[in-house]
Amino acid sequence: MLKTIAAKAGAMLAVSGVMAGGAALAGNTAPKPAALYYVNLADGAEVTAHPVLTAPLKAAAAAEPADAVEVDLDSVIHPNLSGIGGAFNEIGGEAFAGLSPEKQRELAEALFNPETGSGLTLCRTAVGASDFGLSEYSYSEVADDYEMKHFSIERDVPTVIAFIKAAQAENAGLRIFASPWSPPGWMKKSGSMDGGKTDKANNVLKSDPAIYEAYALYFTKYVQAYAGHGIEIERLIIQNEPDMNPKYPGCDMPPEQMADLTFNYIRPAFEDAGLTTELWAGSFRAMRQDAETFVTINGAEEIDGLGLQYCRTSTFDALRATAPAMPLMHTEGKCNNGRNSMQQARARLGEAAMWLNNGTENYCYWNMVLNESGKSAWGWKQNSLVNVDRDAGTVTYNADFAPISLLSRYIRPGGRSLKVTAPKGKDAIAVKNRDGLVVFVQNNEAAPASQDIVLSSGGTYRIELPANALCAVVFQ
Repeated sequence: MLKTIAAKAGAMLAVSGVMAGGAALAGNTAPKPAALYYVNLADGAEVTAHPVLTAPLKAAAAAEPADAVEVDLDSVIHPNLSGIGGAFNEIGGEAFAGLSPEKQRELAEALFNPETGSGLTLCRTAVGASDFGLSEYSYSEVADDYEMKHFSIERDVPTVIAFIKAAQAENAGLRIFASPWSPPGWMKKSGSMDGGKTDKANNVLKSDPAIYEAYALYFTKYVQAYAGHGIEIERLIIQNEPDMNPKYPGCDMPPEQMADLTFNYIRPAFEDAGLTTELWAGSFRAMRQDAETFVTINGAEEIDGLGLQYCRTSTFDALRATAPAMPLMHTEGKCNNGRNSMQQARARLGEAAMWLNNGTENYCYWNMVLNESGKSAWGWKQNSLVNVDRDAGTVTYNADFAPISLLSRYIRPGGRSLKVTAPKGKDAIAVKNRDGLVVFVQNNEAAPASQDIVLSSGGTYRIELPANALCAVVFQ
């Protein structure tokens, strides 16, 4: 599978100068600035369901560019982006289900509609409980049910599944990947789904072929059950944060055990069931260098890719040196602390740029929707794109929704990320997609400011950016 993906990527790279939509960008004519879209990130600015604004384009040739953002049109980082997404969770699904049908449709449109909303596309969900489930649960609650006779996803139906179905109604191209936070408790040495904060030694999957077979069957039934509701699980990431021992559901899974489970049990089970769901290792963090270890295991080159979150540039450097053709995806954005501040929102460009400019095909925000408390079932607050007040039946769009909406509107599936160099202290993203060449830049000043953008084709432009704004400059 990996070799096929790499071959496809190489073929796409060979047709440099052609956008995903088929229009040529390379050639004798340099792209020219055509439009400027932005979101207001000033402290105290109101965020609405439709935060993307249009500014009059003020652009001029820059004979002597200063502090320029430089875009190399011929240097493709990733040839087939999957776009921007976020995570479905049980707490958000319950809050969504409590809204009136009209408000449900309005919220789903704002998040997922690719024409009139943000168009979020590659989104995540949990296999059983995440730390933002209403409580700890799995789909196999009867101990020693190796044949999964009591397997059930019914708990997900009114919350997570209902939310995903509403999203599908707005975006037929919605794609879903999933990962467990923990196996069912009876499959672990500890006997509990919780992540072993006080019992780290036993917070592991039992090393037993019978357990591995049961867990592979569990995943098979999960994919089949969701398909029965019209939801394709496109990718399964084997274990969320396999180096974690938290007080909420979690499981410490060494890379060697993950490889054995994946290649010798889950993949054969999926093949026998006729499932085409891709298998991705991870989702790895940088804490224990599990990603770097996994790619050195014999047979690991046959994994469909690696899921990564909370990594550093050094992780990408190591992976490029060891497994340069390995597909990479981003699985979880910074959670923060529930303040949902504009200061935090202004940092989203830099975070997304770190991932996309290092070769992931996507950027995935964490909780799209939380209730009015913003709390997990274990008591801490985190940011979200939206908060739903269950008693009042109202929807609040938080600061992070503005930058995520703009990024998603103009980083579309099938586009290409390009090499971009930004001045020290600034961040930038450049993509070719159906809209043309789009360069994302940000002005954090309280007054309009100029930003020089230099294109490798020869175009050099000075663009005026609105105050306190994340901007998408479109070139055609």
